[in-house]
Amino acid sequence: MSAAMDQVDKEVVQKMTAYAKAIHDAIKKGEKPVISSPIRSLSNVSYNLKNGYFELGGSMKSRSLGASTVKGFAQTLLMMNEAKKVVETEDIMTKREAYYVSKNWGDAKFNEQPESDGVMDDIEAMMRVLREELGFIPEEDGGAVAGNLVIIDRDPDTDADVRIDCAKFASGAYSIPSNVEHFKFETNAQFILAVETAGMFQRLVKHKYYQKANCVLVSLKGVPSRATRRFIKRLSAEKDLPVYVFTDGDPYGYGSIYRTLKVGSGNAAHVNEYFCVPHAKFIGITPQDIIDYKLPSHPLKEVDVKKIKDLVKNDPFIQAHKQWQKALTDMAKMKVRAEQQALAKWGLNYVIDTYLPEKMKKQETWLP
Repeated sequence: MSAAMDQVDKEVVQKMTAYAKAIHDAIKKGEKPVISSPIRSLSNVSYNLKNGYFELGGSMKSRSLGASTVKGFAQTLLMMNEAKKVVETEDIMTKREAYYVSKNWGDAKFNEQPESDGVMDDIEAMMRVLREELGFIPEEDGGAVAGNLVIIDRDPDTDADVRIDCAKFASGAYSIPSNVEHFKFETNAQFILAVETAGMFQRLVKHKYYQKANCVLVSLKGVPSRATRRFIKRLSAEKDLPVYVFTDGDPYGYGSIYRTLKVGSGNAAHVNEYFCVPHAKFIGITPQDIIDYKLPSHPLKEVDVKKIKDLVKNDPFIQAHKQWQKALTDMAKMKVRAEQQALAKWGLNYVIDTYLPEKMKKQETWLP
């Protein structure tokens, strides 16, 4: 084990080694080893208003070593071995690279990447270790950040501090990397504004809304990546900043983008506490906004109608909040959705000069 590894890395390696040793010991004793992991789905989560995020239930899936499970056993242990090597060498491996590495495993190789992704998630869940701590990173980029914030990063070669001023990227923004655990923050901002679309984010950055409102702007790029959610979670918690979320007025913005940031998902319930922002508030486009601001709208598609019905009927978060139930049923009755950019009907910078200032003052229009 490398002396350069930090304590977290050492603990991760020790956990993986102990897990593999337990399986090895069981086989030596003539016993059938068992691999158990939580069932990762919405059916195995509960929504606790006090904690504020989806929590994993007690349902487990277990498989003992046998003729029909030997491939799955081998894949799990081989994936853990790859993770151990990556952590010990302080390297990284993308999810796609992990899939291709398995092509060296003979009969245990994965046929498609969703198989390797699933095993990776199972290892994360059964060991209660973030996959970023296992050295695995996603392919997709994180979001972007601009505004009144200095990020203190670390030079990987010298271990010296590197200061990144997020207000000094001219017309651009700082891209959030896949791992933000080592970041430190300096800010006097009053809040974080998380924005769904890149176009709206760019407008707010272009006109330096963050100076006018004294805030930190974060581009979500649709459903926020784990890195983006972890970044917002850490910054908000460590600097005691409220988080406001500004999305389109549609079921996807409500039930996928906002809900994922605030309470998480069933598939990732084993790590929601590290990524969710339970105190986030929704200040984006609501059905009432479409009426009050006379916004151009689009008819709901069949997939939108289905999404609304599913959220109202099955989603524990929506079921816990009557305001969200009303917003979704109102949208279904109106049969329309509206985009953030629809505010441009009243002028390109209407969102900066009028909409956001009015929203910030009228907390009664926010959704939980």
